[in-house]
Amino acid sequence: MVKSGKKSIYLNYQIRGEKIVINLIGTYECKVDAKGRLMVPAALKKQLLPILEEGFVLKRSVFQPCLELYPMAEWNVLMQKINKLNRFKKKNNDFIRRFTAGVKMIEIDGTGRLLIPKDLVGFAGITKEIVLSSALNIIEIWDKDQYEKVIEDTADDFADLAEEVMGFEDETE
Repeated sequence: MVKSGKKSIYLNYQIRGEKIVINLIGTYECKVDAKGRLMVPAALKKQLLPILEEGFVLKRSVFQPCLELYPMAEWNVLMQKINKLNRFKKKNNDFIRRFTAGVKMIEIDGTGRLLIPKDLVGFAGITKEIVLSSALNIIEIWDKDQYEKVIEDTADDFADLAEEVMGFEDETE
């Protein structure tokens, strides 16, 4: 809880040791200009305040035509896992190359804007309207039409998916 004058704002993060664990919340519709700049919504920026100065990493998603924005601390945790892969195995080396293709370090400027590089705009098919969607500890950046299509396409199967992923049996029975 952060107190600001008479208002209290709940920032959804926890401090574990020296690491701040962020659980981002929300889906935000925005516009991106011709240069690939977008204004980060105020509600999302408030959630990012504790880690704003560290910067971010922007990359292509593995499974979908969208981008993933990692807070630097989350990116470093992921890189520790990837650094354990044996680079003398071809499939590991191929995975690392593909996983890190197009990776860019990104900062949110003083006016709250974020610049998406042109190659990543092309990969994600971003036009003018976009969606920023929280995915636990990262933010997915989608072209709005593609996001709506993916949400619609998975709507019928979501109940089955939820049961399969989260519907484990109670261990006390």
